[in-house]
Amino acid sequence: MQLHLVDATYELFRAYYAPRPAVLAPDGQNVGAVVGLLYSLLTLLREEGASHVGCATDHVIRSFRNDMYPNYKTEAGVPTELLEQFELAEWAMEALGLVVWRMIEFEADDALAAAAARWAEAPGVDRIYICTPDKDLAQCVRTDRVVMRDRLRDRTLDEAGVAARWGVPPASIPDYLALVGDSADGFPGLPGWGAKSAAAVLDRFGHLEAIPARPGEWQVTVRSPAVLNATLRAQWQDALLFRRLATLRVDVPLPQRKPNELLWQGAHRTAFLALCEQLGQPRLANRPHLWQD
Repeated sequence: MQLHLVDATYELFRAYYAPRPAVLAPDGQNVGAVVGLLYSLLTLLREEGASHVGCATDHVIRSFRNDMYPNYKTEAGVPTELLEQFELAEWAMEALGLVVWRMIEFEADDALAAAAARWAEAPGVDRIYICTPDKDLAQCVRTDRVVMRDRLRDRTLDEAGVAARWGVPPASIPDYLALVGDSADGFPGLPGWGAKSAAAVLDRFGHLEAIPARPGEWQVTVRSPAVLNATLRAQWQDALLFRRLATLRVDVPLPQRKPNELLWQGAHRTAFLALCEQLGQPRLANRPHLWQD
């Protein structure tokens, strides 16, 4: 059994910003992101052969992390016509017959991390694909059993792939992000620490606490180690905070306990056909290859 855990918020954003003409429903609402999301998921189910699928969404963009760090990402800057499609997208995925995790307190990434952790060693599960290019989720990769799948680029990263891509193993990704920052999530990292210096130091020491306080003991090739070390020590609490922000939660209360509960049994015919009419997309009604009622 293979599980596909889909970052549906990423898919929705990708569909919205795709270079294609606007798609308007009969009532005039822009529904291009929802339509693009549905076509992407139907491709996953039909052409890519996914059988067990869970989709996570940011039902609201703010999360518990905003209480930890006020500058953490919010809905500010997100186009209103995209925000207005969030809830419709969730209904659409449910009409398609997929399991949908709507996140409010947590983020979609947390739900994906929790699902991956819950079923990584489950009997009968051969591989888990986390369908996203988001580097945050690289921390969830385990050997070649839990992998990241970038469907757009047709690229799959196992542990070795994560290390080759970012220069650190999956377990060090939160520490890496603490140093280099994550502009998408709204925290800056530490001044002077770039991708190369963070990767070089963390590839050797793994975590922030293991980095020697004396830069002469680092024995890695980086520019201005004394300056980097001084910054790290001066902004140590910031680094720890940023790492907490980057660390995904695996205690999200997902209702499904067994991986078989993610089995896609087909679209709900009445609901999906009504959805296609609402979207003004009659051709979409012919895309599902399996119906459950």
